[in-house]
Amino acid sequence: MAKSSIRYICANCGAVSLKYSGKCFDCQSWGTLQETHEETPENGSKKKIPTSQLSKPENLLADEPPETSRRLPTGMNELDRVLGGGLMNASAVLCGGEPGIGKSTLMLQIAPSATPAKILYICGEESPAQVRDRARRLGIHTKNLWLLAEVTLERILASIDNEKPAIVIIDSIQTIFSDEYQSSAGTITQIRECASSLIRTAKSRGFILLIIGHITKAGSLAGPKTLEHMVDTVLQFEGESHQRYRMIRSVKNRFGSTNEIGVFRMDEHGLEEVTNPSEFFIADRSADVPGNAVIAAIEGTRALLVEVQALVSKTNYSMPQRISSGFDLKRLNIILAVLEKRLLIPTWGQDVFIKAAGGLKLVEPAADLGVAAAIASGIRDIASDPSTVCAGEIGLSGELRAISDSERRIREAAHLGFQRILLPAANTRALKASLKTLPIAIVGCKTLQQALDHLEL
Repeated sequence: MAKSSIRYICANCGAVSLKYSGKCFDCQSWGTLQETHEETPENGSKKKIPTSQLSKPENLLADEPPETSRRLPTGMNELDRVLGGGLMNASAVLCGGEPGIGKSTLMLQIAPSATPAKILYICGEESPAQVRDRARRLGIHTKNLWLLAEVTLERILASIDNEKPAIVIIDSIQTIFSDEYQSSAGTITQIRECASSLIRTAKSRGFILLIIGHITKAGSLAGPKTLEHMVDTVLQFEGESHQRYRMIRSVKNRFGSTNEIGVFRMDEHGLEEVTNPSEFFIADRSADVPGNAVIAAIEGTRALLVEVQALVSKTNYSMPQRISSGFDLKRLNIILAVLEKRLLIPTWGQDVFIKAAGGLKLVEPAADLGVAAAIASGIRDIASDPSTVCAGEIGLSGELRAISDSERRIREAAHLGFQRILLPAANTRALKASLKTLPIAIVGCKTLQQALDHLEL
């Protein structure tokens, strides 16, 4: 017989502990250890598998590419870009986001483009009637979408064997449970084992598995961290549910580039793709207001122009406030320290508020120069040059370090009609001849002070 052992698994990082403690020993998170029961064989001997039952390896590198390498277009170019060209056969995609942001809507909009492929939609949270009403409201008319109201894993797998669909949508993984485990649906054990069984079935049967997952208060996907490691692609919705615009970011992608984003607009017909995201991020900007700057950012394989806004005011507290939306707060403190120490710009005693327009999260280091320019413009109450774009990483001594993909940044800025772009001097030493013919001035700066001088700050 099998013995039942108790383990404590961290819901944040997936670390396993034999004893309970208030804080995870790995990620140092408080109150994230959850009790799980795992069954282990009574004796330590392993069952020997006969040679006749072993799987035969294949030399796929020498043979022609298999049929499973083909992609299925979703009907939305922005989503195909994020996925790396479309849905890969026999792949597992995990989609997470806040409630009401459009996860289920996105899955329904994939159905018309998948015709005549059969889609099995597992309704774990809503009834089939509710899903049907949403499809009618979105104007989705297709005969290849089949709804199944089921939350038991064993019955879902049996339905997959019977129906043989090309795409299976799980809405959501937190509602699925297996009868083999005593824990309730949504626990770490149920999420891990149910997702593992569904992924193994998708790989062996060759269908596309789309999983909808909940997120925590911190914005990360709920459940064990191993769930993200098991799937092939992780898509994350960004933006607020009460705003019109949504962004889908590829956090993990085995078949394409990571950190790729797609911009969508939510209306009565569902999610509509925004073909030129740069115009969205810099739309309605006030060029003559101090505290604004435009950054040439790279998201995946795409160059985007994003407006950064800074509001600087005298503090009324003993400790000044540092609030950032869309930009790392620790990097903001470093930039403020460089401005104070190297450029003698007084930042102490000032409340500093930073926001990236459009709800985009600026992750790459090249956003440092634009943030510093917006702060300097706000402190000195002088509007920066509205026809200039910034991109550069700031060092602790005030120098500008080289960045990647400067060519794409230059072409995007020239395409949107900007007259000048400020880059680190290292990125302007060996420019292609085609870039020099563009209607934009490329200025190289060695230090942050030189960049602010060009911006007339």
